[in-house]
Amino acid sequence: MKYFKVYSGLWLLVILMACSKGKTVTPTPPAPPVPASFSFNALKVNGVYNGFTYVNVNTKPVIKISFNAPVNHTSVTGSVSLKTKTGTAATFSTTYENNDSTIVINPAALQPITQYALEVSTGLLSSANGSLQSSLAIKLTTAIDSINKFPVISDDQLLDLVEKQTLKYFWEFGHPTSGLARERNTSGDVVTTGGSGFGIMAIVAGVNRSFITRADGLARMQKIVSFLKNTAQKFHGAFPHWMNGATGAVVPFSAQDDGADLVETSYLMQGLLTARQYFNGAGVAETGLRTDINAIWNNVEWDWFRQNNQNTLFWHWSSNYAWSSNMQVNGWDEALITYVMAASSTTHTIPKVVYDNGWALNGAIKNGNTFYGVKLPLGPDAGGPLFFAQYSFLGINPNGLADAYASYDVQNKAHTQINYNYCVTNPKAYNGYSADCWGLTASDIENGYTASSPTNDVGVIAPTAAIASLPYTPTQSMQALKFFYYKLGDKTWGQYGFYDAFNLNTTWFADSYLAIDQGPIIVMTENYRSGLLWNLFMSCPEVKTGMKKLGFTSPNL
Repeated sequence: MKYFKVYSGLWLLVILMACSKGKTVTPTPPAPPVPASFSFNALKVNGVYNGFTYVNVNTKPVIKISFNAPVNHTSVTGSVSLKTKTGTAATFSTTYENNDSTIVINPAALQPITQYALEVSTGLLSSANGSLQSSLAIKLTTAIDSINKFPVISDDQLLDLVEKQTLKYFWEFGHPTSGLARERNTSGDVVTTGGSGFGIMAIVAGVNRSFITRADGLARMQKIVSFLKNTAQKFHGAFPHWMNGATGAVVPFSAQDDGADLVETSYLMQGLLTARQYFNGAGVAETGLRTDINAIWNNVEWDWFRQNNQNTLFWHWSSNYAWSSNMQVNGWDEALITYVMAASSTTHTIPKVVYDNGWALNGAIKNGNTFYGVKLPLGPDAGGPLFFAQYSFLGINPNGLADAYASYDVQNKAHTQINYNYCVTNPKAYNGYSADCWGLTASDIENGYTASSPTNDVGVIAPTAAIASLPYTPTQSMQALKFFYYKLGDKTWGQYGFYDAFNLNTTWFADSYLAIDQGPIIVMTENYRSGLLWNLFMSCPEVKTGMKKLGFTSPNL
């Protein structure tokens, strides 16, 4: 049996060898070795490492990106790019250091205040043709060009220029049919009630500065007042937020806001009464203008907006939706003027209890806390947007003004100082905020609109915020004005003065103008220089009576 097993094994071997005879077996060659990948090692922009985000970069930076292996020069062109955030490519040259493991990137000339993305893709190869393990993205924001964009002029000349240029928004761009102020520079026929009130005050300032003649100013006022009296749609004497400047029909501000807006109406009345006091001539034209203004003013049913005699005023009423918005005008904000106008009416007045209970919330408008080193008498924490200290005080003179709740020059100066101190402190570390560049208020932002403040700060500075604060912080406001004009003027200054807003953090600059932001620039600049609009408005006998009735004291009453 043993011999049989051996014999069988040999026989099987012979058979196998016979089957493979004449056939060559070729061994499979080994796979070529895969080049080792390589990785990022270090980054420096102008000799400094600061992660992957750099601000205030000069226009010709030296950027060094190092890897843990030498790079293939021919792969650099297709794998390294430098573009603006809008996709425009920037020209640059490359050299090499550290045995080709460091790429040195030298941009030809970047634009100031521009955001760039420097990207290195995984298409970059090592000299051994290994692939870069992970792509790189480096964000560069270039610095402000410190060269003055316009010749330096005296402070008075600069303030004249700002007033005169900004006035063009209301004078040259006023609606051709009604003369009222368009909501913004892209609004077509849509005009704004409150912004028109600001614009009326701006025209008065322009006449007084001889930027326009008294005769031309009077003619424009006649056009505006005639339209308001005879054409514009009204609700219990009050005007809507927006209307069509050609037809006077309401343009809804929001879904149910298609009727009266009492706060916007109060801004309009503030402007009309100021114009009435200015155009005080004995001739037929100016006498007729005053008569028409009085008819509009006396027709506003302020007391009706108490909604069934409640001790507060309500912001809106609509013939379609009645009081459905149910928004009270109360607490410290931009609407002090609404209560002053209501109390000053000789035909539809309100008693003091409506002011105390509605506006002042029986004292709950008081704050008293300290923010950024400044004690704030009234309002929300950190003061809120700066238009709170401006819209009502285009006509109401806060100097020496007091009531049971606050001293209003102290209030407005504190509010503005907090806003300034916040921007200088810059707790969110936004690029550009400084003693030169400050001011948070309601304005356009990139792809939207918001009411900026220390508690709602998105990095956007609005020139109107600091400039219209000239009466409160003259030194700081003038410093900001000069910065906006001289250093940023190629991006911030245009046909109607300063554009609405900008964000140095994202290098966004608005190309928009808004009536409610342009108006305070002129009016508060003029109040700072001469007190003109304050003096006119506070000279109204009805205003003196109304403010005294509410408990105000002032040397101007």
